[in-house]
Amino acid sequence: MRRKHRRLQSEPDLDITPFMNLMIVLVPVLLLNMVFAHTSVLELNFPTGESLAPEQAEELQIQVIIHADRLVVADNQNGVIKAIDQQEGEYNFAVLKEVMKELKSRVPDKKDVIIMPSQETSYQVLVSVMDTVRSYDAVVAGNLVKAELFPEISLGDAPVADTEQVQKAGGQS
Repeated sequence: MRRKHRRLQSEPDLDITPFMNLMIVLVPVLLLNMVFAHTSVLELNFPTGESLAPEQAEELQIQVIIHADRLVVADNQNGVIKAIDQQEGEYNFAVLKEVMKELKSRVPDKKDVIIMPSQETSYQVLVSVMDTVRSYDAVVAGNLVKAELFPEISLGDAPVADTEQVQKAGGQS
């Protein structure tokens, strides 16, 4: 009789080395992208086409107007409060923050501000102004906290600059 030899058939090992190489590269790339993809959402109020009600027209409106060469803080009742000229080609956000703190101390219940950028205002300048008027760093009981200034921001178009009116109001800084 003839013996039938069964050949031992072994299944090949599963080679996962290419998959592991892919994971070694893919995981750090995805983690790095998470850091750069961090975004913040700014809640803005855009003007509607409706006219203002009489009680809204009399209410104090604080405005920050961004011109190519200066920032102007004004209100709808007294006009220009402070014009902040650029220093060395840069907007002076520290002075803007101090002016906004002073305004907040005068009207502590006020939470809204209107920012009016001109046509040539860059996006970074607009965001920096928004961050400056929204809050500031304060130390309370030994801890650094964000103190609120004017968190409700509305956007509008900047009026055409009238330099004589700004200079008469004592806006030179």
